[in-house]
Amino acid sequence: MSRINAIYGTGGFAREVIPILNEQYPNDDNIFVIHREHLTSEKCINGYSVMSYEDFIDISSKEKSITVAISDASIRSRISTIINQDGVRQSSIISNKSVIMDEVMISNGTIICPFVTITSNIRIGQNFHANIYSYVAHDCIIGDNVTFAPSVKCNGNVIIEDNVYIGTGAIIKQGKSNNPIILGANSIISAGSFVTRNVQASTTVYGNPAKILSKSSIK
Repeated sequence: MSRINAIYGTGGFAREVIPILNEQYPNDDNIFVIHREHLTSEKCINGYSVMSYEDFIDISSKEKSITVAISDASIRSRISTIINQDGVRQSSIISNKSVIMDEVMISNGTIICPFVTITSNIRIGQNFHANIYSYVAHDCIIGDNVTFAPSVKCNGNVIIEDNVYIGTGAIIKQGKSNNPIILGANSIISAGSFVTRNVQASTTVYGNPAKILSKSSIK
């Protein structure tokens, strides 16, 4: 009996990810799920069935797993907590067009898109999203619910705390083994930024070199 694998979400990123899931599990039932309150009249998207999360949870005849493909870290974290409470396995989706090297620890719920490179001696937390052409270099530690938009370049000896969003094309300068660059929890790195120093928690930075976004900085 084939198992059923679900992508939570039906937005743009979810639609980009489900072909990778299908590539990974070509003989299984691969579907979209969303909570019933957010369902539309669409029963099928891009050839894949759409089911309510509640109906998915009620399925008992098949082995099942789910991966959350929601870009917003706070929503992703909340949905992940619900899934854990419901006792459903959260699986990782890793494109066979990505490159993953030595001593890389990847936690559940991770999505690695095509043409992503993850090198050596790296620890990645739960529900990490790495969009196309992103890069993680040696000796990095990445927390839970971190998002890399396309073409993010994270050089070596960087610590990224939970719920950080890094925009398209941003570059994180390499830190040192005894002095890593740290991106604080819930921070936002704007698209195209070049981060050369630590970023405080719950701040937004932008520019080259990156600086804190504030009313005075954008005048």
